[in-house]
Amino acid sequence: MRWVVMILAIAVVLAGCAPQSSTQGESFAATGEVKEFEMKAMQFFFVPAVVTVNKGDTVRLTIVSNDVTHGISIPAFGVNARVAPGDSVPIEFVADKVGMFQFRCSVFCGSGHGNMLGAVEVLE
Repeated sequence: MRWVVMILAIAVVLAGCAPQSSTQGESFAATGEVKEFEMKAMQFFFVPAVVTVNKGDTVRLTIVSNDVTHGISIPAFGVNARVAPGDSVPIEFVADKVGMFQFRCSVFCGSGHGNMLGAVEVLE
């Protein structure tokens, strides 16, 4: 009888240590690496203009502007940030879908504003 109680106690402890999974009310969790990039926003382009990551990676962008106020909008990942001249703004998201996702400057920054585009490429 003592062995049965001990085995049950061990089972309860091990069950409490096991990872719990639930999709109710939770967003996609990162399963890959953390990929960090410094991105410069300037009239009228981003450097780098394309960022390549793998599905499940946590993407950390630090957006820097040296000339005028810019913005970055990545609708596929719910990103929209504003960067004032001389500032840097950290952005983080999980690349939870595969494909090529366009981003653009979301703050009018001059005559070439409409051409200020880039992309996040997410590989399988």
